[in-house]
Order: sequence, then structure tokens, then C-alpha cells
Amino acid sequence: MSKVSVIEVKTTDELKLFVRFPMDLYKDNPYYVPSFINDEFNIWNPKENPALQYSEAKQFLAYKDHKIVGRIAVMINHKEERELGIKKVRFGWIDFIDDPEVSEALIDTVVAYAKEKHIDKIEGPMGFTNLDKAGMLTQGFDKLATMIGIYNHEYYPKHLENLGLTKEKEWVEFELQFPEILPDKIHKFNELISQKYKLKVLKFKSKEEIIEYVDPMFDLLDETYKHLSTYTPISDEQRKTYKEKYFKLINKDYIVCVADDADQLVAFAITMPSYSIALQKSGGKLLPFGWWHFLKAGKKNDRANFYLIGIHPDYQRRGVTSIIFKEIWKLFRKKGVKYLETNPELEENKSVQLLWQDYNPVNHKRRRTYSLNIK
Repeated sequence: MSKVSVIEVKTTDELKLFVRFPMDLYKDNPYYVPSFINDEFNIWNPKENPALQYSEAKQFLAYKDHKIVGRIAVMINHKEERELGIKKVRFGWIDFIDDPEVSEALIDTVVAYAKEKHIDKIEGPMGFTNLDKAGMLTQGFDKLATMIGIYNHEYYPKHLENLGLTKEKEWVEFELQFPEILPDKIHKFNELISQKYKLKVLKFKSKEEIIEYVDPMFDLLDETYKHLSTYTPISDEQRKTYKEKYFKLINKDYIVCVADDADQLVAFAITMPSYSIALQKSGGKLLPFGWWHFLKAGKKNDRANFYLIGIHPDYQRRGVTSIIFKEIWKLFRKKGVKYLETNPELEENKSVQLLWQDYNPVNHKRRRTYSLNIK
């Protein structure tokens, strides 16, 4: 039987193989959605990824019978260690064929790296920060993936569990079918909350008008999620990168911003048309013709993805979400959107899950990170 060898990625050509491996692994899978290829390359470029200013990382490829059969990356976020006291090796970008020898060789590589760094814990799959993709799919293998979720074969979790890794964190995702008619109670409650707290929905005539609200949105994200034990504030460098990375895809109509009578942002939500099929058709590339698929998906689409929501603590549990959802409902009626898929939410984050309770949410996907304590 051939032995599995794992090599560190050190050249541009090897990085290309690392980035493209999942496209070969999932080429016949109708549910897999590729990432943007350029974005995947930029993740490992210190000039493009601000997380590399306070993190260290390596990528590895697994070979068997002279073929690539797996990949994995290891990361240490030193900012997380300094600010939260969490010391661990993160692993991500993990993909492998259905061969226990391959998955074992990959995890052994992570363990060896952790020992070299005198770190006693590994966890993954995850990225550098809590704004990166995280969580191995454990339910929903027959559901179309999204841009912000990791897709993997059904055998992945079994391999990790057989190697002694156990559940660390769990995320849930929901699919909602929006009603044709919004219940009267929501209309009335919406008016009551708006009047009571003197709130208004901001209207944008162009994408450029949104720019001045981007930093307040990041501030609200920090305020909304700072109570979570694993959350680290978003750095200025990250803000700049995310603006440049995602602003080109944002449709102004899909952004809802709520302000008080002093024009201070108190809540926001970002949804986007589903670009999953566009990414599949384009192969993860905008050029030369991929942009056409994204243009079509933005104009005509019966499915949308919920990306971000931020609500100032002073307005949480005060019904502000009713204002947001009324605006989303109005938009979806106009655009012909019938289905909304949420982003991954930590299982214990019940306050976020309550947002969907009036829309018959179906928990169609689950994912988790796995950890291992090294003796």
C-alpha cells in the first residue's frame, strides 16, 4: 500500500495546486460552490490579508501514488492569544479523499505543528478570524452551498471523529420561505416601535451613499457580538480589506439601515441575492465571462442569503428587527425573492435565532468545529 506524504506549500505553483484541489475533488458534486479563486490566493498574501500581520500560517498538500489527495492549512492568531488568552492552533482549508490514511496524515501534520509551537490544542476547520468561514458541515450535504459557508463530503466528520477529535462549537443555519402577505400584527408592531423610539429607515440612491455608514456598521458588529467568548474586535486593516473585497458585490437595495432621530445608526442588516449558481457556472472567476452570471443572479433570483446583522445593545429586544424584516419583505416582494437562507449562527446564540421565529424557519444545515487536546 502506498504511503501518504505531506509537503509544505512553498512555491506559487504549489499554492495554485492547493487552491484548486477542491475544484477537482468536487467537480461532479451539484451542491459544492467554489470560492473566488483570486480571493483564495490573496488569503495567503500579507499585502492582501491583514490577519497575517498578527498571525502565522502554513499550507500543506498530501500526496499518494503521485497524486494530490488532500490539503490543510494551520494558523496561529496571536491577537486572539493576547486579547482573549486563547492559545490554540487553528486548522482550515481541509479537504481529502475518502481514505483514512490521508485524513490521519493531515491531522498528524497539525498536531506536529502544535507540538513544535508548544501549543496543547488544535481546532478547525476555521480561518484566521471570526469573520472567516468556519465549521465542518454535519447536516445538509444535499443542500446547495453558499458563498459564506464551507461545503464538504459527508465522510469528513466521521474521519475526524475516528481520529479522536470532538465537537468544540456548533452552528445552525435556517431556510425561510417569506409569506405572500405580511401579517397585520407585524405592520402594527412596526409602526409602534418606529414611533416609540423615533426610528427611521435610511434610503440610499446609490452605492456610494452607503460608504459613510460602513464603519458604523462595523462598530455595531463589535457591539452586537462582543459578549460572545470567541469574538475579537475588527481591526482597521480588516475593515479596509472587507470593504474592498465585498463592496463590489453589494446591492444597495439589499441593505437595511435603521437610524434614530439624531441620524445615528442603531441597526443594520445585509442580505444579498444568492450567487451560488453564478459561482458554479463561473468556476470562481469573474473574468472573462463570469461577471455575466453574477449580473443575471443580481437581477433575477428567487433566493437570497442573509449575511450580517448588527443591533446596538440599547435597542436589542425592543422590536427593532420588525422594522428590518418589514423592509426585507418589501424588497423581496419587489424582487421576486421567495427564500432566504441565514448565515451560520452559533447554536447557543438564541437571541439571533429568535429573529426568524415568525417565518417558520427550517434548520436545514448544521456545522461544527472539532478540537483535540494534545497530551
